Amino acid sequence: SPALLGGEKAGGSHILVKDPTLAQSLLERLQDGPQDNLEDRFAREAGKFSECPSKSKGGSLGTFKPGQMVKEFNAAVFEGPIGAIQGPIKTDFGWHLILVTDRKEKEA
Repeated sequence: SPALLGGEKAGGSHILVKDPTLAQSLLERLQDGPQDNLEDRFAREAGKFSECPSKSKGGSLGTFKPGQMVKEFNAAVFEGPIGAIQGPIKTDFGWHLILVTDRKEKEA
């Protein structure tokens, strides 16, 4: 697909939980606290609550290209804001809070 041409890629973290109420309360807690250390706070909550193995790395998923993640996740990562929490987003795995830490746009 043309999306894979060029250098488009993103880096991010997520918190995966099975309960939408928990996802919402984590989101509110993260949004209500100080935003200057949001990445650190997000990583701490991921370590405590996430049901993904990435929790051992603070929810970090490293860097990935378009199409490597399920489509709902992919849309959030490649179309949503950088440095702001998105979600809760529902996938087959559960409810995700997603924090995009960086993104490289595809070269024209």
